[in-house]
Amino acid sequence: MSKKAIILLSGGLDSSTVLAIAKAEGYECYALTINYHQRHDAELVAARKIANFFRVKDFKIVDIDLSWLKNSALTNKNISIPENPSIGIPVTYVPARNTIMMTLALAWAETINSQNIFIGVNAVDYSGYPDCRPEYIESFQNMANLATKAAVEGSKIKIHTPLIEMSKAEIICMGIKKQVDYKMTVSCYQATESGLACGKCDSCRLRKEGFKSAQIEDPTNYKI
Repeated sequence: MSKKAIILLSGGLDSSTVLAIAKAEGYECYALTINYHQRHDAELVAARKIANFFRVKDFKIVDIDLSWLKNSALTNKNISIPENPSIGIPVTYVPARNTIMMTLALAWAETINSQNIFIGVNAVDYSGYPDCRPEYIESFQNMANLATKAAVEGSKIKIHTPLIEMSKAEIICMGIKKQVDYKMTVSCYQATESGLACGKCDSCRLRKEGFKSAQIEDPTNYKI
């Protein structure tokens, strides 16, 4: 029987690389994308394309409206997306986003008898979000193995974070080796509905610097 894995797939660079890694490691992949009513839908379109490209076993877009969380620039369009590096946790942080997403992934994993969840968190080239740190992932995994029927009966859950200690350049080089088409991905916090990236937000900055450091041509479609 194939190993089954839930892949949290945002449609961005990191999560697409994680999907490619899981496929290369022989997992039967189930891709989960969360529509949390973020600023744009372009990444949801990208996620579907990427899931089809890698021929996942199943792909779901789950709708969970977080737009009532008004203190994040990703869920409140009245807050401007910062276009310069900031000190501390940026306004693009969405409260409990990774916790909510991994909880949904955990529920699906238990439903299909999977013991593996992949997420593209990174603690090197990232924006400083607290739910991207190794200690957070370890704590969530411990919780998952206390909270589920499957784990209590002996089927322990493993949270896989293959990118967590990699630079953006290292991630890109890894993805290229595993046939990721980064032109399909959308990472920008304020992309247009057609997927054009602003080229100015923190996510775009990290992406640009990653391709430059990797000495690989950046295939991103920018507005400018």
